[in-house]
Amino acid sequence: MGLVVDTLSVDCAAPRRLAEWWAQVLGWQVLQDEDPDDDEVAIGDPSASPLTLLFLQVPEAKTTKNRLHLDLRPPDGSDQQTELGRLLGLGARRVDVGQEASVSWLVLADPEGNEFCLLQSTPSELAAEAAGRSAG
Repeated sequence: MGLVVDTLSVDCAAPRRLAEWWAQVLGWQVLQDEDPDDDEVAIGDPSASPLTLLFLQVPEAKTTKNRLHLDLRPPDGSDQQTELGRLLGLGARRVDVGQEASVSWLVLADPEGNEFCLLQSTPSELAAEAAGRSAG
């Protein structure tokens, strides 16, 4: 049996602010809420995945493209363009990391410049595509 991923840690300048931003993006909640000046703040969805995101304060600024990033899928009942508008409204911005113009995903950055991708298909669309491939 393989290991279980528990936490993805994100270096940042303002852990509470970035954790609250990501909690709003993902519909998660802050799990550690003891001190508003915490240098470590975790978020998660206790009703679903055991995965948490832990935001850690570091003194250095981000200088290059992330070597690890999140790929986010629009929920069923939404779509990529709707979620793009919502994310931009929350303070995300589009970024170019050298992706081709023809790719189906969009590359964005959070308020501290950490890149992430917004995928095109919803979970149901992805499942239907997979079912079509296995039936054919």
